[in-house]
Amino acid sequence: MRTSRNNGKKILANNIVRHAFEIIHLMTNENPIQVLVTAIENCGPREDSTRIGSAGAARRQAVDVAPLRRVNTSVFLIAKGAKDSSFRKVRTVAECLAEEII
Repeated sequence: MRTSRNNGKKILANNIVRHAFEIIHLMTNENPIQVLVTAIENCGPREDSTRIGSAGAARRQAVDVAPLRRVNTSVFLIAKGAKDSSFRKVRTVAECLAEEII
């Protein structure tokens, strides 16, 4: 069970995404789903660093990111950016989400 500010507000999240897609369609005159897919492709990290080593000698090494982790990270970053840019501002979350996706 999740404990946070927006616990269980699925209809609110659905309406936010719907309004964001309408804003994207008005601003770009393109399919909002295709714009979202392109944003997820461009936002995901291609490389990551991981700890390699043992016995106290640890160093960071660059490794490729798995495709599913790329998608998950990019969706997380888009949502976090929209939330942070709309927090205590006049603009709505849908407007900020549309701007992040575009």
